[in-house]
Amino acid sequence: MLKTYLYIPDDLDQKISLAAKAQKTSKAEVIRNALKAGFGVMEKQKPGGAEVLLKLAEFAKKHNIKGPRDASSNHDYYLWGLPKRNPKIKP
Repeated sequence: MLKTYLYIPDDLDQKISLAAKAQKTSKAEVIRNALKAGFGVMEKQKPGGAEVLLKLAEFAKKHNIKGPRDASSNHDYYLWGLPKRNPKIKP
């Protein structure tokens, strides 16, 4: 087992201490259990970032959905309404 040091706020330390007393265990054990539970929740969460974009692209390909031809050069226009970079390309 690896020993590590970290800084935590006073209110969190109080919560850990109360949990340790209630469970009749050490603060270290409470922290380990909380970290395990937290990582378990994180692993069950939906994917983000690039994984979502890849799934979106797969969905579009499967259902033959076409986007604008100039999306790569004018993505700010389509996302945020900014002026087009190259207005000559037809969508």
